This record gives sequence, structure tokens and C-alpha cells, in this order.
Amino acid sequence: MGKMKGALIGCGFFAVNQMHGWRDLADVKIVAICDRDPERLRIVGDQFAVARRHQSAEDMFAEGGFDFVDIATTVGSHRALVELAARHAVPAICQKPFAPTLADAKAMVAAAEAAGIPLMIHENFRWQTPILAVKAVLDSGAIGDPFWGRVSFRSGFDVFSGQPYLAKGKRFIIEDLGIHSLDIARFLFGDAGRMTARTRRINPDIAGEDVATMLLDHDNGVTSIVDVSYATRLPEEPFPETFVEIDGSAGTLRLGKDYTLTVHGAAGTARSVVAPALLPWASRPWHNIQESVALIQKHWAERLAEGREPDTSGRDNLKTFALVEAAYLSAERGETVAIADLLA
Repeated sequence: MGKMKGALIGCGFFAVNQMHGWRDLADVKIVAICDRDPERLRIVGDQFAVARRHQSAEDMFAEGGFDFVDIATTVGSHRALVELAARHAVPAICQKPFAPTLADAKAMVAAAEAAGIPLMIHENFRWQTPILAVKAVLDSGAIGDPFWGRVSFRSGFDVFSGQPYLAKGKRFIIEDLGIHSLDIARFLFGDAGRMTARTRRINPDIAGEDVATMLLDHDNGVTSIVDVSYATRLPEEPFPETFVEIDGSAGTLRLGKDYTLTVHGAAGTARSVVAPALLPWASRPWHNIQESVALIQKHWAERLAEGREPDTSGRDNLKTFALVEAAYLSAERGETVAIADLLA
């Protein structure tokens, strides 16, 4: 069997990580790239030796010759591009956030299902090595049944220098970062039925919120807090580490600074370092995220070859996206929001 052929749309800041991840997979080859900006197209095409370069996605699909498309554009174009992939019956990966609205996301899932194509959302944070290690401890039963959890990302890192468009949107941290943390909460504790949230904007130079605190009632009885901030000045900058705290019926788990995992239970206390690999093309401190990009793309290639639904399929990710919508609604109204009402 020959290599699986892919195409990538969007050659911006983050897509370079995705191109590295694809190049690392022996069974995958990116054969075409697309971007409206000719300079970005040239830079990525030259760096990764991709000869087919398009400034029009319609032209790229019309020429065909690839088995899947990786959509790495900003959110405003996602629905049109996923529906374009569906019309050409090409399996698609879509960058997060899923869509501008939950209605758009539902329409994208419907289009993919009607076309019979797999659709995966590039929700990579649950693929971080430290988060996978936390999940393995939970599944082992070492701390018993979890009843409380916290997923926390607090930083003062300047994310706007590399992605200046983040400063302009009316929505910022929940949509850009919190969506990852909310997906981690779903990954660790299961689906949530209710959301209560509060937001703040501390940085006066941005349009959206840069602090959010969210309380989730999970269907299995776990209560979790998901808190995110880009306005937190700490003596040691932890970016881009996610911290996790979990209390269980037989012990506790803490994932802290420098990827230190502490598990306390009936057998005693065990400390280990669950640091991500530093891939040859990765750089600190981004290597945690970069490794998770490579891992989710490997997962996609495996599931596509097997004909199985990816873990972060479009239908699954509707539940994460609904938490984002619920958080904004809750913060705006000052009340708790039922998730089922949004998914109906």
C-alpha cells in the first residue's frame, strides 16, 4: 500500500507544526498546500518541498489527488472549507475552534455525515503526554473514584506577538485556550451537564476576555473547575503547562510545574516526571504542544486507515464546543446553563 496523500489549507503560524508532524509519519505525504497569501505559500512550500501550491481551495479540490485535507485556517473559513471537502467526499481535519457558532458546527457535522466522510477536530491538548499520564492513573483506579477535579492554565505569556489576530476578537481566552482545557475536563471526567462561568478582561489592549473561571457538573457526579488566564504574572512562567488536581475516593493526584505528577493513595505517595518528548523540530517551551500535534495526527492517520471514527470527531467535539458556548452564555447572563439545551 502506498503512502496516504494529504493536502493542507492555511500556511500560517501554527500550520508549520502540523507540516512537521505530517513529515514525521512514514505512511503520510502532504502533496498539496493552499493559502491565499503567496509569500506564506512559498515559505511553507519551500521548507517542506511541496510542489503543488494553490491560492484557491476550490482549485485545489478540483485538481484532487489527495486522500484527506487538513484545514489549518482561522475559524471564519471552517464551515465553508469543511462543506467544500464534503462536496468532494474528502475526509477532513478542522482546526479548533470548530466554528463561529454552534449552529455552524452542527451544520458541518451534518455535511460530513451526509457525505460519508470522517471529520476530526484538531483538539490536540488531550494528546499531551502529561495529560495522557493523568488519564492512565485515573483508569488504573489508584485514587479510587474521582469526585472533584481542577484543570488550570494560568500564564502571563505574550501570545499576541505570534498571533496578533487573537487581540482583536470579542471572544478570546475561552474560545482559544479554554476550549482545550474544557476538552481535557471531558477527557478526564466525562461529559458535563451544567456550566457556570465568570469572565474578566484585565489587558486593556485586547477586545476579548483574558480570564475565565468555569464550574462544571459532570454527568457521573464529578464537580470540576476549569480556570484559564493570560493575565497571571508568576515568579516562574509555566507556559504552556496545564496543571491538574483530582481528588478521589482513595487518594489524590496532582500534575504540577515541570510536569511533576504526584499520586497519593493507599500504597503511599509516588512522584514522577511525565515530561513530553522534545522532537527534533520542536522548541521549548512549545514542545509540549508540538508533540501533541504529532500524536493527534498519528491518531488520525491510523483511524483513517482502519476506517474508524477518531476520538475527537466532529460529533464528539460538538460537546466540547457546547461547553464554550455555555461558558459565554453563563458569564453574560450570570446564571447556570444546561448543556443539553444547546445540543438539542
